[in-house]
Amino acid sequence: MRYPRATGTSTLDQGRQIAVVGGGVSAVCLLDALAESGGEPGGITVFETSCQLWRGRAFQLDLETVRVNIPPEGMSLRFGDTTVFREWLSDRGGGQDYLDPFCGIRFVPRGLFGDYLAESAMAILAKLRQQGWRIHVVRESVLSAERLGDGLVLETEFGNQFQADHTVLCVGRGKPTDIYGLGDAPGFVPEPYPLSRTLASIPTDAEVAVIGSGLTGIDVVLGLAQRSHQGRIRLLSRSGVLPMVRQRPFSYELKHFTPETFRAIAARGERIGMDDVIAVMRAEFAAAGEDLDAIVGEILRQEHEDPVALLRRHLAEVDSSSLGLRILQRVVPVTGPDVWPVLTERDKNKLIREHYRAVMSVCCPMPPTTGNKLLGLIDSGQLKVGAGLRDVEAAPGGGFAITTDTGPLHADYVINAVNVPADKIPAKAEPLISSLRDAGLAEQHPRGGVHVERATSRLTVNGVPDPRLYALGDLASGSLFFTFGLPSLVDRAYDIAGAVTQESPALRNVA
Repeated sequence: MRYPRATGTSTLDQGRQIAVVGGGVSAVCLLDALAESGGEPGGITVFETSCQLWRGRAFQLDLETVRVNIPPEGMSLRFGDTTVFREWLSDRGGGQDYLDPFCGIRFVPRGLFGDYLAESAMAILAKLRQQGWRIHVVRESVLSAERLGDGLVLETEFGNQFQADHTVLCVGRGKPTDIYGLGDAPGFVPEPYPLSRTLASIPTDAEVAVIGSGLTGIDVVLGLAQRSHQGRIRLLSRSGVLPMVRQRPFSYELKHFTPETFRAIAARGERIGMDDVIAVMRAEFAAAGEDLDAIVGEILRQEHEDPVALLRRHLAEVDSSSLGLRILQRVVPVTGPDVWPVLTERDKNKLIREHYRAVMSVCCPMPPTTGNKLLGLIDSGQLKVGAGLRDVEAAPGGGFAITTDTGPLHADYVINAVNVPADKIPAKAEPLISSLRDAGLAEQHPRGGVHVERATSRLTVNGVPDPRLYALGDLASGSLFFTFGLPSLVDRAYDIAGAVTQESPALRNVA
């Protein structure tokens, strides 16, 4: 059987061959890291079938109300350089139209950030070609992989085969789960994005239930409002918890709870428990003159307090002089990725089981303007936020019967805005991941995705890392947990590019 190289001939003097499975945001981060690595050029083949090449699901063109929730400084593709997206934005007028008057941060439309991704991808590919890399984009899904010498052979849906020395899995997160099995029921919207298309068919006087009270559900509510929807809207979930509201940024330098603190623990081969982590956090808060217990109590109260009352209080505290919440919102994404590997497995599982929602609320706050718009809809009586969602069924006479802890409800339309689980393998990637598992090239992680090595994101089997295979993004969530958000993708892409370009195919000896 003939195995053509991914981008040309089969001779090693053509350089290393890198296959990138998936062409969304993760892939763009990886390509930029490779372009900046200074490694010897070879071939890069990107496999992607979606029409959202380089943008992914999250950053496709959509309504202007669909915004990012972090500042421009956190949206750069370049490792170690937080100015790149801000400069791109400045070249296009600075994005002043998107300035949040409550906190002074520019939260741009996600479609605009998608433009940045697409334009950056073109510039990165041009740079790679100038460096001598051969680039191909293949609009086919990869369904299976098998060993061939020191590399892999990937087979696509059309039976085409490609040989690669390194394969990076950038398969994304997929689509939301149809929790209540509504399927093709008339009036059910299983995938909310793009809102510009999915909301267009909903009559403006219809009663709409939005399932999920996270950032996606809030996008849907504001999208309906932008389209001048007049009917009642219900934002429903099991917990009723809304994201926290981002406060006005204050300058603060971490002193104790730093990545270096936990990297030193990892270097000594030690494992620590949550009590040890909390002790370091207490030292950080004490150095800033803040009370850790007060902030933790505020976060944990989300599960029990009325979400509207909580939203009002968080909006009132956008300009709070307290640094406590800001410190927590900084350490979770900045230091969290280095804390996770040194935690005991028992504490990792407990943290996810008991505090996952609280961690995500801290990591992913909503812009104050978003919260203010929500509150306006609530105060007008058009929007109701409810907890205790139990079941949703298609009603015999049309519409939907909704069961909650406080009684039955009815809706003409139901929009599925539940967050896509980070631990779920996307349906379109399942055949490839199953193939890798069957071939002994991947090991499923009990917390989701596959096992990977922290330092390089190489897939591991029985603890042994494989330099042929890497996972970037949520496929690595079981091992790394912190796989969400652009800064995390940029950091991991940098690690992968370094591992790939420093690895010599001729020196590898992997069974």
